Amino acid sequence: MKFWKKASRIALAAMLVAGLTAGCGGGGGEKKAADAGKEIVVGVNAELTGNVANYGKSMLSGFELAVEEANKAGGIDGKKIKVVTADNKSEPSESGNAATKLVTQNKAIAVIGPATSGCVAAEEPVLTANKIPMIAPCATAPGITLQKDGKTKPFVFRACFIDPYQGDIMAQFAAKDLKVKKVAILHDSSSDYSKGLAEVFTKVFTANGGQITTDEAFLSKDVDFKASLTKIKATSPEAIYVPGYYEEVSKIIKQAREIGLTCPMLGSDGWDSPKLVEVAGKEACNKGYFTNAYTAEDKDPAVQKFVKAYQGKFNKVPDVFAMQGYNAGLILFNAIKTAKTTDGTKLADAIAKTKDLQVANGKLTYDEKHNPITTALVLELKDGKMTLNKKIGG
Repeated sequence: MKFWKKASRIALAAMLVAGLTAGCGGGGGEKKAADAGKEIVVGVNAELTGNVANYGKSMLSGFELAVEEANKAGGIDGKKIKVVTADNKSEPSESGNAATKLVTQNKAIAVIGPATSGCVAAEEPVLTANKIPMIAPCATAPGITLQKDGKTKPFVFRACFIDPYQGDIMAQFAAKDLKVKKVAILHDSSSDYSKGLAEVFTKVFTANGGQITTDEAFLSKDVDFKASLTKIKATSPEAIYVPGYYEEVSKIIKQAREIGLTCPMLGSDGWDSPKLVEVAGKEACNKGYFTNAYTAEDKDPAVQKFVKAYQGKFNKVPDVFAMQGYNAGLILFNAIKTAKTTDGTKLADAIAKTKDLQVANGKLTYDEKHNPITTALVLELKDGKMTLNKKIGG
């Protein structure tokens, strides 16, 4: 999701590392050895420390639940799944190093993560060179699965919907459900995630007859947004779209209410964290709406089964990143069973052919670009709680 543009430089450096490590992992003898052993080693490259550690830790916890369930059921063809982790510290510059460790030292046959798009982009050259499939549970930037020529990267998959999809959904929701005509945008100009969402929202909202009153920008890690919010207030918007991450969004919502902006606040899946309400305040978050793939309030039996299992293990309600980490595990384990091998090329082919797989939030099928066709939601914040307002698909 985050640091996408920054990662392009780091990915180039990672290609050099990948060239050196390509003989160390890969789909050949190492995979045959893995097939013959008593364990299946799966790596997790996660943001366990740093700016978005909440995302990485939640993603890992969900995957660990999937591993626990699979191992309790006897593993895969009698082999238990062993998890090895590497901390990318929420930095693309560390993500390639983490991937190299998982491939060369830990001999992982596949990698789950990272959570953010920039860290995924930095990891990808290492894994592709070694023919190691990866599933990015939460990375929503469209380009991570595609080469520059538009062809699909054979070893890269995701377990979440892409940014254009959720930007379109929120624009349609604003125009058709909230019936607002004038929306202001406040986006993070240092994040391709935020910029891409703002672009899609603008295109779809104006196509539905809406007007963007102003498009203001901020930078990641900013703390004072009142100057931009004051400019927005002067345009008299009926709603404000803030595609971004909870660290900045929580402060933006709080400060918007403090200067008298009472209109609905609209956002994206980066809002999904308990920290949002903790920082902004329950009352300030009222009339807040954001796109997401999951809520624990969904009464779907598959969702409730997952929530109950997660609460039993971790004693807390799972967030969307935990759900997506769990789904990534289900996708990978199903592919290993289908492929009947841990050879990287054959395993990637099996993942690509995933169709109507029952996951935590519905059924999942991959399209030709390795993006899942799955459920999307609009969640509403009411008195500090995330409630289901609208469900699309699933």
